[in-house]
Amino acid sequence: MKIAITGKGGVGKSTFAGLLCRMFAAQEDRVLAIDADPDSNLASALGCPTEISSKIKPISQLKNLIKERMEINIEKSFFKLNPKVDDLLEKYSYQCFENLRLVVMGEVKKGGSGCYCPENNFLKNFFSHLLIEQKNHIIMDMEAGIEHLSRGTAYFVDAIIIVVEPGKHSLQTAKSIIGLSKDLGINKIFIVGNKILNDTQKKMIYSNFINYPVILGLMSYDQDIILYEENEKSLFESNLPIVSEVALIKQHLEREIAQ
Repeated sequence: MKIAITGKGGVGKSTFAGLLCRMFAAQEDRVLAIDADPDSNLASALGCPTEISSKIKPISQLKNLIKERMEINIEKSFFKLNPKVDDLLEKYSYQCFENLRLVVMGEVKKGGSGCYCPENNFLKNFFSHLLIEQKNHIIMDMEAGIEHLSRGTAYFVDAIIIVVEPGKHSLQTAKSIIGLSKDLGINKIFIVGNKILNDTQKKMIYSNFINYPVILGLMSYDQDIILYEENEKSLFESNLPIVSEVALIKQHLEREIAQ
């Protein structure tokens, strides 16, 4: 199963992705977690031990390697379009837990007048390689969109899950992502509501997605989640309601994918 999780920034994508990864890994499924959000919060959301997370180096920061593999000239006007990337996962992914590895893509920053096309091209090549070649479960924590996907790689994505909160901007972002996903030929698009406080907010989510996409479930607003994250505690080991809520969402997802 290869799942891309996206939505407006701050809606709780990483929290949801982290719990979903841990649940699949706990049932002895091999999971590759991909942090494709420039904010790079997935290691924390997974509860990855500090001795491991402190060693994580995003792929985008491998400047010398990228320059070498892309065969970039001084002006950055010419570079290789199909660099070697098939050895990166073994070298630059991190075993956070049994059955669960993490790779962090990182952010490509544009400094001054320098073009950042080679770096982006390198990341997209690696991302495509993972989607096409990996046989394990892949759960991707994306930025507020699906820029990493192309028509070629979208074919290998089983589903897009859009995390939304009960707010105008979040819902608008979700509808934009739905359109982009359809354009790429992805038909299995799902909604997960987060930070739900009351029935009015539940109705807001359901009224915006009456017929499509399928709403997999809702996650309640809980101040204790913030405390867990601030103290770098693992939500997966907690007794907070969100754990059982995500477990139900996972079951619903598996039923939908199997259809």
